[in-house]
Amino acid sequence: MSILRTLLGLEPPASPWNTDSIIREELFSIERLEEHAASLARAQSVTDRPLARRSLNARLSDNDSVLLKAYRAIAAAVGEGHAITPAAEWLIDNYHLVEEQIRQIKDDLPPRFYRQLPKLASGPFIGYPRVFGIAWACIAHSDSRFDPETLRRFVRAYQQVQPLTIGELWAVAITLRIVLVENLRRAAERIVSSRIAREAADHVADQLLGVNGMSMDAEALIRYHEQDETFSPAFVVQVVKRLRDQDPRVTPALTWLENRLTAQHTNSDAVVRDEHQRQGASNVTVRNIITSMRLISDVNWPDFFEDASLVDAVLRDASDFASMDFATRTLYRSVIEELSRGSAHTELEIARAVIVATAGGDDDSIDGSRGEPKRERDPGYHLLSRGRRAFESAVGYRPPFGNWAGRFNASIGPGGYIGAVLLVTAIVLALPGTPSRNARPGSIVAPNPRVTGVDSGSRRGGRPGESRGHAGIRRDDAAWSCVARRSSRAFENHGRGADAADDCRCTRDPDRAP
Repeated sequence: MSILRTLLGLEPPASPWNTDSIIREELFSIERLEEHAASLARAQSVTDRPLARRSLNARLSDNDSVLLKAYRAIAAAVGEGHAITPAAEWLIDNYHLVEEQIRQIKDDLPPRFYRQLPKLASGPFIGYPRVFGIAWACIAHSDSRFDPETLRRFVRAYQQVQPLTIGELWAVAITLRIVLVENLRRAAERIVSSRIAREAADHVADQLLGVNGMSMDAEALIRYHEQDETFSPAFVVQVVKRLRDQDPRVTPALTWLENRLTAQHTNSDAVVRDEHQRQGASNVTVRNIITSMRLISDVNWPDFFEDASLVDAVLRDASDFASMDFATRTLYRSVIEELSRGSAHTELEIARAVIVATAGGDDDSIDGSRGEPKRERDPGYHLLSRGRRAFESAVGYRPPFGNWAGRFNASIGPGGYIGAVLLVTAIVLALPGTPSRNARPGSIVAPNPRVTGVDSGSRRGGRPGESRGHAGIRRDDAAWSCVARRSSRAFENHGRGADAADDCRCTRDPDRAP
């Protein structure tokens, strides 16, 4: 089945998550990093139809779970009095910072924003955001050491070959955090696995030496090898540490181990040296990761973005864009993003077209639009105001179907709002239950006494033997009773004391007469 998928071109590419190696490559100077950024920009290409890959948020959730387990395992070892490495100390002392970084990533990388990021068409990160590959390279060649100025120069060198979108520049900080968390996850897994290997080596050494309550067993190492065919470097280092300079009776086990290592084209001294170097490098990497997480949280990323944005540079050079407040500048950039997504032009081309439109000229690639002589000199006239429709036509913008309601509301302006208020008011007044049209201003509509059941004076707070008319009109003569019709006119005449024989029948009750 896998062969068939390969022949048909359906075999999924290798995942960058299939290895537990620390993200660490050759350390570059700042000049060498700039050269690498330019070569990376030439090698990376994006596609409008990216390959479906597991999202970065899904991997982040896995990293969160693995780091939590590692933290608990290390904390348990500390609680039992075991010694831990400096890298493990960095992790457990700063785990709260790691949690903050993961929460920040989840807040700043919603699914919609992730889908809008340009995806790579080839390479080891095919299907993943281009900016993720940039962040990976920057972290790998600096050993997870973050420096704002180095990052700024790296991004500038990249954009000299291939401009980044507005969304990608905002995602730089997010993807840097993602790569740092990924690297810390790999370091934490190595810390935990090395600790487990050392505990297993101590158990075998106890059996070989017959100490710590264990009976001597000269074949313990061989039986362990039968269960686990490979010896990890941490296991070998701990066994060699425990068996050297011990009783010669255990020497055969150490000799057997040396023979196994020789078959693998190495020896115990080389394994010990390499493992010590690896632990030292891991300690430095974990320290750099934690320090970089703190520094990233302290950087003013809006300033970094505006300094690195080529769109901002175009707008600043030819308009009053720099004198506007940050919210206005963000609004302009959002419109440029929208126009770029709905047309065949890049964001940088849209920005240049806006500048051409403000000057009232034409551009070779995009026709400029003309507006009123004074207001058209501001980019906002063509991005947000009356010149928007003409500018959309000039750049070939095709709005999504779901935006019709917002565009209609923007086109009708304040008149549409006032009209909507009047329409709602008319509908409310036309609903059943509104006051009668026949009721004159100032009149009171009488309640139906048969429905309310509040005729008697005792129920309305009157004295016993005293009756009240409608709406609290009291008649002191208890011998009179009044039966009112439901007409508001009848109640009105009755309230005035007028002769309402046609509408209200008042009779004297002989049984209640004094």
